[in-house]
Amino acid sequence: MLHETVSAKGHLIDTHVLERIFDQILEHGASYEILRFEVGTTHADESEIELKITAEDEATLRETIEATLSFGCAVASARDARLVPIERDMCVPEDFYSTTNHRTEVRLDGVWRTVGAQRMDAVIVLEDGEPLCRKLRDVRAGDLVVCGVSGVRVNLEQTDGERATFAFMSNDISSERSVETSVKRVARQMRRTREEGKRIIFVAGPVVIHTDGIDPFRSLIEGGWVDAILSGNALAVHDIENSFFGTSLGVSLGTGKPVEEGHKNHMRAINRINHAGSISEAVRTGVLKSGIMHACVEHDVDVVLAGSIRDDGPLPDTLMDLIEAQEAYAHQLKDAGMVLMLSTMLHSIGVGNMLPSWVRVVCVDINPAVVTKLSDRGSSQTVGVVTDVGLFLGRLAEELRAAGD
Repeated sequence: MLHETVSAKGHLIDTHVLERIFDQILEHGASYEILRFEVGTTHADESEIELKITAEDEATLRETIEATLSFGCAVASARDARLVPIERDMCVPEDFYSTTNHRTEVRLDGVWRTVGAQRMDAVIVLEDGEPLCRKLRDVRAGDLVVCGVSGVRVNLEQTDGERATFAFMSNDISSERSVETSVKRVARQMRRTREEGKRIIFVAGPVVIHTDGIDPFRSLIEGGWVDAILSGNALAVHDIENSFFGTSLGVSLGTGKPVEEGHKNHMRAINRINHAGSISEAVRTGVLKSGIMHACVEHDVDVVLAGSIRDDGPLPDTLMDLIEAQEAYAHQLKDAGMVLMLSTMLHSIGVGNMLPSWVRVVCVDINPAVVTKLSDRGSSQTVGVVTDVGLFLGRLAEELRAAGD
């Protein structure tokens, strides 16, 4: 039998982290013994635990410890991280450390150093003497990559103030919550994010158009609350379709009824933008005079449209190269303090994978399963507001205006 000692410190009990650590150990076929457990006496105090994990073989022990690292454990022995030189592009050793979205540190020359560019599903490389996350596809021969679990520790906790002010995150995936209450809290966090000098990013799907969210979204853009929009081809297409023809997918937003030959309106919209050369040129030349895309051009809001195999057209602005689109998304998210995801499972999950866990995330969708899926895939910081996205945007715009913002 082999064993290793791990320790964890934080709000282990009230966040249910401790029971998850125990579950991970047992699910991997190992066992544990509590060597030391100091419980915080107040809500502000952290608890600290030391465990001896025992497994039958080295592979099971390594996999178990790596699983507990995701919940804030660290190998107790004072060893530096193991760095292995890479011999071939995009190929790393089998025991490479795969990152989470939580704040991570590695021990180098006896000093714990914070890993840069934190994101999930990456490897940790040493660049100019500093550790940082890098996607597997970007690893190159000669890079030094962190392998194993020794000398790696993960910090799950936000500051106490952050936990208090954004505490409604924990159980807000419910259609029975008051939309007005959720909107007030989201608006409060948007103001706080602005005070911190950080960016507010919106990830939006075409449902924003279908649910008559154009005007309130435009109001947020004009009010300076939107730094960038990350989306797919469809959001822009149907926004522009509505601007030209008053329809979305051929359905009149005024009457809610299909219009004659409305099925081709989105293609006519794409065609007009193609003639102009781009969305910005269509605005500059007066071809496109209203809508979300128009407001973005007028107010210098960055828009990244990531294409997919199902896209019609697509618009000339849409990035059809997957890696190029991912890099463009990641660039916009670098200084994000808050991300609002509006009714798009595909793009929300993609963005969630790119974000560190300390970035505030709000997901608005009529389907609670979307929020649950985000949390299940590791974006546990996600707030779920289950409601019609058009209604939410309208209330949010009103709340920010009412506050004099």
